[in-house]
Amino acid sequence: MALFGRSRRSAPRGGRAARHGRHGRVGRSPVVRPPLPPIDTRIERFDVAVGGAAEYLRGAWPELREVSFEIGSLPRETDADGIPRWKVDRTARRIILFRVPIERLGRLHRVDEAQRRMMIEGEVFRAAADYLDRDPWDLGPDRFRFF
Repeated sequence: MALFGRSRRSAPRGGRAARHGRHGRVGRSPVVRPPLPPIDTRIERFDVAVGGAAEYLRGAWPELREVSFEIGSLPRETDADGIPRWKVDRTARRIILFRVPIERLGRLHRVDEAQRRMMIEGEVFRAAADYLDRDPWDLGPDRFRFF
């Protein structure tokens, strides 16, 4: 008997328990655990690219072993050249790379992950060269020998 337009629910068909799926199977768990989630955000990929280039430079140049490479999102002010991509603080021994200007204002030959990573690594090399007062090509001569 319906009360106010509602009808009673009938009992489940076939005596199946409520835990069964629509095809009558119990929810199954995977045989193996899923792998760790891949690095898929721009921020994580930027961190990995900066970290790899910084470790290479620290290993190649003893002057950079005590320097901290930090990542900032945006610079607080502009300079005469426009929006800075990095900031060097020699007294505090740190290099701050600004993620948004590097990613947004960088020019890519092809839009793919390899080109994007090379662009980010190039900015890390330029910032380290600015810190050391050297040419960026002098920092890793063996790294770019085949290109």
